[in-house]
Amino acid sequence: MTEFTPLASTLGGILIGLSAVLLMAINGRIAGISGIGVSVLPPWTQKLDAGELSWRIAFLAGLLLAPLLVPLVSGQPVQQTVSSNVGLMVIAGLITGFGAVLGGGCTSGHGVCGMSRLSTRSIVATCTFMVTAILTVYITRHLLVGAGT
Repeated sequence: MTEFTPLASTLGGILIGLSAVLLMAINGRIAGISGIGVSVLPPWTQKLDAGELSWRIAFLAGLLLAPLLVPLVSGQPVQQTVSSNVGLMVIAGLITGFGAVLGGGCTSGHGVCGMSRLSTRSIVATCTFMVTAILTVYITRHLLVGAGT
């Protein structure tokens, strides 16, 4: 069962929203993680000037370093559970990557940035993400219980 953490969740949401607003205000860019991530990989890297590439690398570094800073601030270790089923994780990663490409972005780009701009495409994409997530949780927690998953 997932623990209910309204204060931490609210603060996290505020920080995510603030970072998206700051990135848009300072760089004029949307904080879509899939777009930022893919742009630092060849051959796309060659299309970026040094300033463009540096803020993208800094953004991704912040995502990777943040969990290391949480224990220093909170005094509590980061708790995360990841499936030990490698095959399932590979399939989930491929489906997620395919979905981000097919949907023209990821949950951060559409859900946080696109919806706040009232983008119809992002609203449809976010509704699709949410329905898919709800169905996935329902199926895995209620229909596949004891089915070896």
